[in-house]
Amino acid sequence: MAVEAPARPEAPAPRRSGLRHRLAERGVDRVLLLLVPAVLVIGLLFLYPMLYGVGLSLQPKNGGGPFGNYADFFKDSYQRGTVWKTLRLALPAALINVGASVPIAYRLRGRFRGRRVLTALLVLPVTLGTVLVADGLLRYLGPKGWFNRVLLDLHIVDEPVRLIYNYWGVLLSLLITGFPFAFLLVLSYMSGIDPTLERAAATLGAGPWQRMRRVVLPLLAPGLATTFVLAFVLAFSVFPSANLVGEPAGETRVMAIAAYQAAFEKYDYSMASTIAVLMGVFELLVISVTLLLRGRLYTGPASGGKGS
Repeated sequence: MAVEAPARPEAPAPRRSGLRHRLAERGVDRVLLLLVPAVLVIGLLFLYPMLYGVGLSLQPKNGGGPFGNYADFFKDSYQRGTVWKTLRLALPAALINVGASVPIAYRLRGRFRGRRVLTALLVLPVTLGTVLVADGLLRYLGPKGWFNRVLLDLHIVDEPVRLIYNYWGVLLSLLITGFPFAFLLVLSYMSGIDPTLERAAATLGAGPWQRMRRVVLPLLAPGLATTFVLAFVLAFSVFPSANLVGEPAGETRVMAIAAYQAAFEKYDYSMASTIAVLMGVFELLVISVTLLLRGRLYTGPASGGKGS
């Protein structure tokens, strides 16, 4: 009688999840596939136009080599001056908006009656839009506006104060439209700071200013840097305000206006792309300096923290 050979043990099935586990150990997960649509959108709507614009800027309409447009821009004092005019508007607007947001957000971070109403009033200008804000400035601050009428009726001034169609009109417009964004960001960062830290500092004898300087501001530093960067980028691309309440041919001829004129008045799209690229370069320089200062002055988490 034949003796059956003992059955061989089945070989273990290959581990299909081995690669997945190894990838997971390196921080790679299938969930990252959800980022593919976002990456495609960024590539199509941001990277490709940016690279196309850079390439177009290297093809001067009037010749002169690939960097001819850049050389012509900096040789022309009228064009070169737009850099300073833009920075002269964007930097103060960002600094004032962020600086004004800190004490207001500090007072509004707690819970008290009417807090939501005050917050809503402070962010209300966000709903107006740049054009409506400019129209309001023209009506209230114009030569025949309410502000000048009151000053003239009270004999405070002999002639209307010029607050529009110049630098101050554009700056006021940037402050009105940019403050809500800065305020909401600073308020969110301020609300993330644990209030017990201030109470602990108070029990150790620290006064209000010392608590603000040694507790709140160090924890708020990363948020202030981020808020300043966003506020600066928003103000740097100023275009409608510079046209509506500024002096687009002189004092407020910013880089955005120069790019618009090059593209749609002179039909020199290569020079317009050059100015747009330079706008990005100067924005990156200011952003880099801001992040460098933040790294020198603050060594904690990049996103701030509750101090725990």
